[in-house]
Amino acid sequence: VMENRDLQDSIKPQKVEFHSLNFNSTLHWQPGWARETRETLYFVQYKVYGQSTWQNKDDCWGIQSRVCDLTYETSDIQEPYYGRVRAALAGVYSDWSLSCRFTPWRETMIGPPIVTVVHSNKSVIVKLQAPRSPYKRKRGSKIPMTNYYDLLYQVFIINNLLDEQHRVLVYEGEDKVIKIKDLRPGVSYCIMAKTYVPMLDRSSAYSSRQCIVL
Repeated sequence: VMENRDLQDSIKPQKVEFHSLNFNSTLHWQPGWARETRETLYFVQYKVYGQSTWQNKDDCWGIQSRVCDLTYETSDIQEPYYGRVRAALAGVYSDWSLSCRFTPWRETMIGPPIVTVVHSNKSVIVKLQAPRSPYKRKRGSKIPMTNYYDLLYQVFIINNLLDEQHRVLVYEGEDKVIKIKDLRPGVSYCIMAKTYVPMLDRSSAYSSRQCIVL
């Protein structure tokens, strides 16, 4: 019996946590301190905070992977959720390992905007598109993150003649089309942008750089 208890403890999953970008939310965990084998299987459940019953996640029931997609199970974005995982090896089941409480609206990371750059006569026109959530409208298009938050865009320019780490903020606001004027012909410029959520004081990562020679 003692050996079973040791095995139970040694395979119990560690560091169970939600990762979320634009409401694409997945549960991740680390193996127990026993060396993980291919025979180790994992079982995932989730629930809304305050509910007494846990729901099985069928696609993550007896899996070898250490990640489980709970995007649709956590789609009520203002609700707090929990996930939990247990492991099985050689017919022995570990105890459950619990995640921290996860509230998608508060905790999801917001991605950068999609940036398109067009040049016109000493100026650059930057077009921004909000990142999209995984949730769909009735007609099938994905709902943009601007549906859920008041987002601002921050647009940065890099003059490649100067130091490329030297990003200058040239615009912050809600506009989706921005014109940057008075640039020098023959010079290569790169544009990057971020999404900023004032209410949560949170910024996205930078978009990939879009470069152009005037």
